[in-house]
Amino acid sequence: MSTMTDTSLILSHQGIAPRGRIATLECLREHLQWAIELEHFTIPPYLCALYSLDPNRNSEAAEVITSVLIEEMLHLTLAANMLNAVGGRPRIDTPKMLLPYPRPLPHSDGSFQVPLARFSPETLEVFLQIERPALPGAPPEGDQYESIGQFYDAIRRGLSELCEHLGEATVFSGDPARQVTDADVYTGSGRIVTVTSLDTALAALEEIVEQGEGAQLDVWDGDVDVLHPEREQVAHYFRFQELKLGRRYRRRDTPQSGPTGETIAVDWDGVLPMRANPRTSDHAPGSPIRTVQDAFNRAYCALLQQLDQAFNGRPDVLFPALGAMYGLKDLAQALMQMPTEDGLSTAGPTFEYVART
Repeated sequence: MSTMTDTSLILSHQGIAPRGRIATLECLREHLQWAIELEHFTIPPYLCALYSLDPNRNSEAAEVITSVLIEEMLHLTLAANMLNAVGGRPRIDTPKMLLPYPRPLPHSDGSFQVPLARFSPETLEVFLQIERPALPGAPPEGDQYESIGQFYDAIRRGLSELCEHLGEATVFSGDPARQVTDADVYTGSGRIVTVTSLDTALAALEEIVEQGEGAQLDVWDGDVDVLHPEREQVAHYFRFQELKLGRRYRRRDTPQSGPTGETIAVDWDGVLPMRANPRTSDHAPGSPIRTVQDAFNRAYCALLQQLDQAFNGRPDVLFPALGAMYGLKDLAQALMQMPTEDGLSTAGPTFEYVART
């Protein structure tokens, strides 16, 4: 887990508040909702890249992206557990979850845009930007952050300071029955942490950071690869590096050495040519593509509704919700088989919000 950096200590001693400092319970709850929005933000781009892969020609790339997606759902759950623990209410079923892509990471410095796009070298570079580690000595940044690790470091600092000033009982006032646990659903790497105290909240943040979102400069995330139990697992950033460089990390490899293990085969031609950033407005209502896009959006928003229930007192709903996510694959891949009007690309899922009826 990242610790308070020398830079942030200097800022504190000089009386300079780091950007987006979290000084009240209301601000903490707002930032934990932002964390939920951030974790969800990565899911549509990762799903588009995954669904565009021909699994027979790119099984290893599909495995990597699937493993990251499962863990992004874990991080979303951990953020919701933390928000519930401090007396907040996770909001999942909201149009803010599905603002149009391309757009920057929510509440970041806006330094790069994230599209909905097929798997490609360019898309992989974007994924590396999303997951890149914080620079050594980078200060906590609760808003307009440069890296996700700095954002979570600001939350960690805010939690610690609020507990010191208000007491843990005041900060952690939420209903423990609203916590999601491993027993409810999770089967991936890492664990769902039940958050009831500062120590457990810090453990939840450590789980997120070490799995790859802004991990410090260390290749390994401390977990075992669920799909390959004989392997230790590298953090998200380094999993994407493995795809870029075509080789796996092995023990004693470092960020400086790069991966020196077995090769990973990536077939850049084994990808469906999905048009980037598709919108339903590109196609007439009732047209074949628009009909499937509308069906996908209804299904995805039904999933958001289930997640909203799961994180607001119905943890038993989480398992069927994740099953519904896997069911989206058929609709998405049907779209990616449908040529668009230019004849050069295919359609794709648009991830647009549909209100509950």
